Amino acid sequence: MDQHENIQKQIRKGTTTVGIVCDDGIVLAADKRATLGGMIVGHKKVDKVFKVANNLALTMAGTVSDAQLVVKLLQAELKLKNIRSEKQTTTREAVNLLGALVYQNLRKFSPILAITAFIVGGADNEGFHLYDVGIDGSILKHDDYYADGSGFMMALGVLETLYKPDMKVNDGVALAVKVINAAIQRDTGSGEGIDVFTVTKAGVNKVLTKQLDRRLTV
Repeated sequence: MDQHENIQKQIRKGTTTVGIVCDDGIVLAADKRATLGGMIVGHKKVDKVFKVANNLALTMAGTVSDAQLVVKLLQAELKLKNIRSEKQTTTREAVNLLGALVYQNLRKFSPILAITAFIVGGADNEGFHLYDVGIDGSILKHDDYYADGSGFMMALGVLETLYKPDMKVNDGVALAVKVINAAIQRDTGSGEGIDVFTVTKAGVNKVLTKQLDRRLTV
């Protein structure tokens, strides 16, 4: 077992995030619950999917403060890079930069361990791409789909059963909803709602957001 797999087994991230490769784009989705130590619901309207450039979006999991900081740094660095180079950053370039940020952030001296994980979807001249950047800064490319967070087992079960390589983005959105719903039903770290983004040749778009109402009335 390598170091990445060993750390993954020891860290329980309270969320479910998913990325799906479609014939005409990438679908990214996540639930909206934040937990405190996996035991208490700390927030019910957390955004876990972000647009980082006109052709890139990502999902985040892990320590919220560190994940938010890394996303802000990535957004700023990509803007500067695009201005300096006068061309759009490729998905591979952006992912390598994100991996370096995660690697450095994890290894800085701090009493709070910087645990973050990201799923990145991008579109460029080479096509559509899906990567995951692990908590140690490792980078892996996926040709079909990927799920992360504490609800990943339920998510992967749905993906393994229903995913089709030639599916369109609209079908990918519907599948993403089923994936997150399955995790919400069984994973205590996932819940409250869902956000779904697409990355296509037209850019990054938030296509669905829904909050669940679990309040009881008589």
